[in-house]
Amino acid sequence: MTTGVAGSFPAGLGTNPGHPVPLGFVFRSRAKDEKAPIADKAPVTGSNQPRDPQAPKGRPTPKRSEAQSQRRSVANTSMTRKDAARRQREERRAALERQRQALAGGDERYLPARDKGPVRKFARDWVDSRFNVAEFFLPMAVVILVLSMVPVGSLQSIALLLWLVVVVMIVLDSILSGFRLKKRLTERFPDQGRRGAVAYALMRSLQMRRLRLPKPQVKRGERP
Repeated sequence: MTTGVAGSFPAGLGTNPGHPVPLGFVFRSRAKDEKAPIADKAPVTGSNQPRDPQAPKGRPTPKRSEAQSQRRSVANTSMTRKDAARRQREERRAALERQRQALAGGDERYLPARDKGPVRKFARDWVDSRFNVAEFFLPMAVVILVLSMVPVGSLQSIALLLWLVVVVMIVLDSILSGFRLKKRLTERFPDQGRRGAVAYALMRSLQMRRLRLPKPQVKRGERP
């Protein structure tokens, strides 16, 4: 007959029948046994211990006041809308100044788009190297206007006739110049775009020589 206590082995079994083994010891969780050595081996770090500079983070965590000051400095150095607008105005002013100097000196790098290119340069030089009737239109118009304001019938008739003569001369000279320039451009630049170059040159011929932009780079009678 066997005797025992609930939760223990029978009294007749085992090497020490007088001391029964509790079942809780046999079926204890293995996870607790595995975690215990790891917990024992974990180092205890004090809160006052300084961080190793060779740690994976590479630097100590900054204080809250330092982080806030850094964020404020970055925000202050960022460009505001007013600063961006002022910088754009300065850049635009500098570009206009370079363009003005280029128009006065003929620097191809900073000329406007309508004046760039070898075709446009040749058209300008061709117009500047000859006399054009259209460039004298302004002074002749002043003389004709003065004659027309004189209260003399014969002078007013002469003024009207001069108007007609000037307009006809300008039209004929412009047509002849356009054909000649177109022929020269075809011979000089057969493989380049020549669209608008003749009209560009005729518009330049309407201006007085000293008022032309870009400034003339050739003398009268000089072959471009």
